[in-house]
Amino acid sequence: MESPASAKIGSPDVIQDPTERRVTELLELFYPVHYKTGIAFEDVMRDGKLTRKQTAIMWLIHAEGINGRRMRRKAIERSLQTWFEVSSSAITKALRGMSRPPLSLLKIVEDPVSGREKQVVLTAKGERFLEMMVAQGRRLVRRIVDKLTPEEVEAGIVYLRKSTVAFESTMQEAASSKDPAGIVLPEAAQHSRS
Repeated sequence: MESPASAKIGSPDVIQDPTERRVTELLELFYPVHYKTGIAFEDVMRDGKLTRKQTAIMWLIHAEGINGRRMRRKAIERSLQTWFEVSSSAITKALRGMSRPPLSLLKIVEDPVSGREKQVVLTAKGERFLEMMVAQGRRLVRRIVDKLTPEEVEAGIVYLRKSTVAFESTMQEAASSKDPAGIVLPEAAQHSRS
């Protein structure tokens, strides 16, 4: 058995306060959830055809775009720069690659509201690819869900929904109050919150 002195600093088994123990356990889960699980989902959904950034663009349009089909290019850029260390020109390159054969998943058009803005719109092929992404993602989730009880799945859904809202609220508060909690936001995240 490991002694408290040899245990990892901040590990849940040496923390007495129940709240701090839960905080530490959640922090320890970040790596497997974000990197191992998140990347596995990306790999399944991109089907070997898209880069990670292109996959994020497709899912961003699906999740936050108008009717899950179109989105302003600047909104895509703001989100991607929050998630990845990526330049505007790299985003242009990713979008251009997605708009040309052999992919032809989207087209870039003038924004009807502002001639200076561009919109990214899924093509029919892009919509079919997105449907495939969703189907692949659902298959992977189904394999995970099959290993859990219905109660565990429901509790997980509630937790993820509430923690997402709490996280977004925390980031907005940090950005608007000049960070009193000591939360350091990446520069791109600060711009996307304003």
